[in-house]
Amino acid sequence: MNYSFEYIDIILLAMIAGFIFLRLRGILGKKSGFEDKMSASFAHDFPAEKSKKNLNEKTFDEKAKKDFLSGAKIAYETIITSFSSGNLKNVKQLLDKKVYDQFDEAIKTRDASGQVSETTFIGIDTAEIKNHENKKGFLEVTVSFVSEIISCVKDKDNNILSGDPKKIKKVFDTWTFSKDVTSNNPNWLLISTET
Repeated sequence: MNYSFEYIDIILLAMIAGFIFLRLRGILGKKSGFEDKMSASFAHDFPAEKSKKNLNEKTFDEKAKKDFLSGAKIAYETIITSFSSGNLKNVKQLLDKKVYDQFDEAIKTRDASGQVSETTFIGIDTAEIKNHENKKGFLEVTVSFVSEIISCVKDKDNNILSGDPKKIKKVFDTWTFSKDVTSNNPNWLLISTET
């Protein structure tokens, strides 16, 4: 008699495990082989058959814009926090050489004067595509960002030179990203910034 309860327990546990498995599969889905591969880099791939053609309004559709903005927001936050910390190594592949050199020069000037930048990135309020166009095989997309940041610059004696370490401020930036549509490299490059 005691053995029958063990079998019932095993059957009951198997049913619970099966139920949990089916619920998780329903929520998370199953692998079909067509999933997009996630990348830490800021990238957006266009379909292979379109990548060699001139991109126009139809190829940069609403889905492409949504995917692009998702990556642009990540790139924006990553670049700002990397610049503030004075470490551009992690974002070098996202920056055009001219922009990288400008950021690097600003960091060197800040370091040479003994200044320290402290930035806390709160979040992005809005990110909106203002313009996109194909310029001789390069797709350029201009995005307006409105973000909230706490920032200040201190001297070597820890005196505040600018900003406020306790106040959240709204920042308005317009950044332009570019991608060579004929290249196999999926990364977009930040080619200009305006504040």
